[in-house]
Amino acid sequence: MADPARDRIAIRGLRAQGHHGVYAFERDRGQEFRCDAVLELDTSAAAAGDDLERTVDYADLARTLYRVLAGEPVNLLEALAQRLADVCLAHPLVDAVEITVHKPQAELGVPFDDVTVTIRRQRS
Repeated sequence: MADPARDRIAIRGLRAQGHHGVYAFERDRGQEFRCDAVLELDTSAAAAGDDLERTVDYADLARTLYRVLAGEPVNLLEALAQRLADVCLAHPLVDAVEITVHKPQAELGVPFDDVTVTIRRQRS
């Protein structure tokens, strides 16, 4: 039997100006951070009843994720990704989430397109 919890809702490319980073200049200057959130949940009840209350309101979720991206600074992308995952898993219908945090303006000293950290967390 197929696992109904493998339905997905994705928000990709959410952008915010943040002040995350290990270095003082990153904290002072700030830079753009992006995130992708892929939620795993069962959407069958929402679909059957055409009922927003039986799924995740992705507009509300996007605003909350934005506040985290733009909010209290952390040193590591790993910590930021965990905060974003925690926001998603706070919704009782979400069984698991994959979060990718992008830091395209990181200071690497060499040409590059993007730095990302991806984590997957599931409800315990």
